[in-house]
Amino acid sequence: MPLVAVVILNWNGKKYLQQFLPALQASTYANKKIIVADNASTDDSVNFVCANFPMVEIICNTSNEGFAQGYNTALKKVKADYYVLLNSDVEITAGWIEPVIKLMETDQLIGACQPKIKAWHQRTHFEYAGACGGWIDEFGYPFSRGRVFDITEEDTGQYDKAVACFWASGAALFVRSELYHRLGGLDAYFFAHQEEIDLCWRMQLAGYKVYVEPSSVVYHVGGGTLPKSDNLKVFLNFRNNLIMLAKNLSLSEALWRLPVRAGLDAIAAWKGLFTGSPGYFFAVVKAHVQFVKWCLFDKKKSVFPVSKKGTVSGLYKGSVIWQHFVKKKTKFSEIVPGK
Repeated sequence: MPLVAVVILNWNGKKYLQQFLPALQASTYANKKIIVADNASTDDSVNFVCANFPMVEIICNTSNEGFAQGYNTALKKVKADYYVLLNSDVEITAGWIEPVIKLMETDQLIGACQPKIKAWHQRTHFEYAGACGGWIDEFGYPFSRGRVFDITEEDTGQYDKAVACFWASGAALFVRSELYHRLGGLDAYFFAHQEEIDLCWRMQLAGYKVYVEPSSVVYHVGGGTLPKSDNLKVFLNFRNNLIMLAKNLSLSEALWRLPVRAGLDAIAAWKGLFTGSPGYFFAVVKAHVQFVKWCLFDKKKSVFPVSKKGTVSGLYKGSVIWQHFVKKKTKFSEIVPGK
């Protein structure tokens, strides 16, 4: 039975640890260890865990390094066959580890996998961050089986087949430890947001697969660190998405897709300004300025694909913006039938 390390990156998340650690500690998978990697919290998270969950290991990072580097730093100290990168605001269900490990053990080319992720506040519906397996369109816009932009579907079992996808959610990301380190881990330059999509893309380009296993179910609160409307979140999402495209696309693809993407971003920014969200406008502008800076000066700080020979799954050959905002399609199955 492979050793599975469930690692929660915590930053001032005492209330979530208090709420969700008891069920996690009771997970039925036998060969596991649970680790809280603390990202220099200023609340008493660490003292609380030490006092109430003595079986949980603690790793203390010396500063808040963000999601990406915070995990990279912590995971250098964790020995296991598989890592589970688990958000502190996730409620697990009975037997959630076993189906994913069973699937990954049957196919050594599955490098990463996620469970079905449902909304904690609306338990009948999928959750924004990953739903039932992440996809991406050819201009870099992520969506999921069960979530298109801000619209999440009710879970009626319509996506209950374990399938290959483009990206697995960082809210509950199962990954082979050796592969994680061999590919350079998460890109620390991203700080937070879309770093798991970048890792999954690099993984596929290296010849591995990314899967979703819906027989494993978790519930995600979402927005535990930054709400979706936060301008820092907007900035990070737009900047990191552009960097991810520049890193992982071939030169011929990047030369036409990036300009189109820049134009679509401009439309979104101006729409934000004219609808009373100047902060959104300036966050997108800042993201593009920082992307140019990255291209000129900071590329060396990023983790690039080790190979671009692998084929990818979960890439929609078209524009999800066109399908959703122009053709008014709100369900994944309407945009990508049969998946």
